[in-house]
Amino acid sequence: MDLLLIAVVVVGIFILRSYNLRLGKLESRVQELQNALTGRVLTVGTSESAIAAESIEMADSHTEVPAQPLAETVVEPAVVVDAMNDGGEAASIHETATPAFARDTASKNESLESKIGARWAVWVGGIALAFGGIFMIKYSIESGLLSPGVRLALAALFGLVLVAAGEVIRRRSEPVLANTFQNAMIPGVLTAAGVVALFGSTYAAHGIYGFIGPATAFFLLALISLATLGLSLLHGQALAGLGLLASMVTPALIASTAPRPWVLFGYLVLTWLATAVASRLRRWQIAPALANVFLSFWALLYILNSPEVELIPLTLAMLAMIAGTIFIWPGRYETVAAPGEDLPAPAELTDSEESPALPPVSHPVPFLAREPLGMTLTASIGASAVALSLLGYSLLNGYPLSNATLLFAAIVAAVAAFGASRLHAAWAAILSAVTAGLGMSMLLTSPMNAVDWGIAEISPALYDVVIYEGLGLGAVFVLIGAFFLKRFGESEKPFAALWSIIIAATPLAIAVISYITFGNWTRDWLHGFYGIGLALVLMALAEWQHRRSVEDSLALPTNILAAGSFAAAVFALHTLAHDAIPTILLPVLGVAYLMAGRVRSWLVLPWTMVAALIITMGRIGWQPTIVDPGELGTTPVFNMLLAGYGIPAALAVWSAFEVRRSPSLRLRNALQALASLLVLLTIAILVRHAMNGGVLNSNVPTLGEQSIYTLLAIGASATLMALDLSASSPVFRYGGMAVGVLSVVSILTLHLLGLNPFLTGESTGRIPFFNLLLLGYLLPALAYAGLALYARNRRPLPYVTMLAVAGAVMTFAWATLSVRRFWQGEYIPFWNGFIQGELYSYSVVWLAIGIALLWFGARFDARSLRIASAALVFVAVVKVFLIDMANLEGFLRALSFIGLGAVLIGIGLFYQKLLTAKKAPE
Repeated sequence: MDLLLIAVVVVGIFILRSYNLRLGKLESRVQELQNALTGRVLTVGTSESAIAAESIEMADSHTEVPAQPLAETVVEPAVVVDAMNDGGEAASIHETATPAFARDTASKNESLESKIGARWAVWVGGIALAFGGIFMIKYSIESGLLSPGVRLALAALFGLVLVAAGEVIRRRSEPVLANTFQNAMIPGVLTAAGVVALFGSTYAAHGIYGFIGPATAFFLLALISLATLGLSLLHGQALAGLGLLASMVTPALIASTAPRPWVLFGYLVLTWLATAVASRLRRWQIAPALANVFLSFWALLYILNSPEVELIPLTLAMLAMIAGTIFIWPGRYETVAAPGEDLPAPAELTDSEESPALPPVSHPVPFLAREPLGMTLTASIGASAVALSLLGYSLLNGYPLSNATLLFAAIVAAVAAFGASRLHAAWAAILSAVTAGLGMSMLLTSPMNAVDWGIAEISPALYDVVIYEGLGLGAVFVLIGAFFLKRFGESEKPFAALWSIIIAATPLAIAVISYITFGNWTRDWLHGFYGIGLALVLMALAEWQHRRSVEDSLALPTNILAAGSFAAAVFALHTLAHDAIPTILLPVLGVAYLMAGRVRSWLVLPWTMVAALIITMGRIGWQPTIVDPGELGTTPVFNMLLAGYGIPAALAVWSAFEVRRSPSLRLRNALQALASLLVLLTIAILVRHAMNGGVLNSNVPTLGEQSIYTLLAIGASATLMALDLSASSPVFRYGGMAVGVLSVVSILTLHLLGLNPFLTGESTGRIPFFNLLLLGYLLPALAYAGLALYARNRRPLPYVTMLAVAGAVMTFAWATLSVRRFWQGEYIPFWNGFIQGELYSYSVVWLAIGIALLWFGARFDARSLRIASAALVFVAVVKVFLIDMANLEGFLRALSFIGLGAVLIGIGLFYQKLLTAKKAPE
């Protein structure tokens, strides 16, 4: 291994010697170019400005560099003048004036020989120097030639020599060389190796040999790290990363019996600020992102591993990181360098003045993907993670919760302010809202999980303070969002829509969590007034945004804010009222927003009525009795059900009428459907209440109650069809047919099977005709017949046929069960058996019904009725030949067959005449 390293060093020396010869040629050529630049300084106003840049491509590594056309780039006059007076500052000219395309072209055309000889040799040489120093120290230790103090002094001297050598070579290097090999510059490699030697020797003096104390070691290591960051301005971002790493590792290397968090985080923030300033001067992205990660990691490490945590220092550190990200780097500048690349620095790095070198640029990319994404995410995620950890520590370790909540709110508000003040910080806005919701969930749900989480019981008075702080954080989000809308509401529509969602959702989510956990579910004035205030503020913001917008009703932020106002009003209504009042007033609130649509044609306002009706139906499903069942009463119709169901239904009908001329077909259909459903639901619930003696329960309805539902469904189908014929609507059209189909399904499953008195043994009533069979079978049969007649030529033929057949089936069932009741009495269960007169009566009645259906089919030219007649006659034939022949005797058997034969002959004669009449015109 040692021989290999020696060989690498020797080869590297020969390679570097060959390149020193080339440097001489480049120096002479660059000197000529610098002389030429002296005559091209321009005067702008009263100050001098210069244009000077150079883009040189090497055709061959062993040929003389040919002259190339100059690429003119405006640079600062002071920099150009200094460059003309001092050839050693050529690298500074490059860093502030060289166009980026020249670097891209050179890197794309670089040969394999250039990569091996000019890049890899430099890095391997730097590593070899570091190993050489390490092996020399190792050899001196093993041989006992030098004392520890001498060895450390020599190592430190070796590091200083390398740093000095790097600076000397940097001053003598040329801009073309720095431009082409900026990622493998010899000065930077030598400086990095020297920094490692200095850092290592200082730490060894403290941690291994104990020559210096913790304070001295900390000071020296911090000084080396910060000096490295300063040198990175001359040697590039790689050295900045090394200095940053050394700075962040320094506190971990120095053991302390009494850690002082104020000193720790003060030093870390100072290091972070130095990195941020250097990054702004050189337009770096990687180094500041790493600084964000390291600072956040230190805060998390401190929270998780310290027995006693002071939260204020780390909170201030997070606030300093966010503030530096807002104002120092990336600040308000949107143009950033690619990773590992330097961009020209502006003339004055102030937040209040635009740089002439960096004019504002447009953003064709989505706002969630804008650069500098890495710095935005690391700062936002780091601060959010620390804020949540801070709350977790407070809950688990008994830190004053009100203080922790205040610090948490400060960090979250700072992240939100970052998201609102910079156009590249959309993710910061999203993370702030998510963190606020998660944090308040942790705080407000912790009492429910105190035993499982090991949390000590917290006094209610303390949680009152937490609730105020949480609601205050929601108000802060509204203020920050309003600030964003004022600055960027018109120029950044998608981003403004995002902030509108955050403004509406975040404070409302915090309030809902607080109310569910600690609110008074009967009447909560605090949360109620908070909801009312939020609703008014959001509506005012919507109005303000509407007046500033040029898109009128199509402006997405305006509609989002109006929707948020409605949601806040719904929340306030639920906190201030209970039982039937919210159910009744929700549609009233929807009507108020619907009427506001007459003043402002915002798309969302009419839809709030749809939302109000849906929420009302949800409340009805949650509490069908509207009030407590014991308070409902037994009075039919005139009870709280009429108000709880009837008022929303009436307002829904009025709303559907109000929007009948709306250009939105979906809105009209939605309100029409909800109105129809609520009307049917109102009638059905009132019927059930009356039929069950004023009691609403989950018992299976009787045949009488189900018959009323069936009649209501048939009537609703006819009503919807009439509405569709007067004002065409797909809701009325398909809704009416859907109700008709459902009613047919109900008669097949309930009237004929589940609730049939023949199967259940239910009493049919004492009165011969006006009994349960009339309500359960004959009236539905007549209703289906009438609906089929009304739907004829207005609805599809299969639907009309279904209705006609359903009427025929119900008529057949009524006649059959009526015959059985005639012979059996009030109760007609199947287990009572049959008598001969009853069996014969079935044949007579079925044939009579078949003849009647045949006549109606011919009279109204209804083929479906004729088919039903044929089916019924066929059933009668089968019954006569199979049942009557076996069970009837004597005269009744003969009469059954004679009657059947006469009817069949009559039917044949009828069809002969009918067919002859149809053929006669031909």
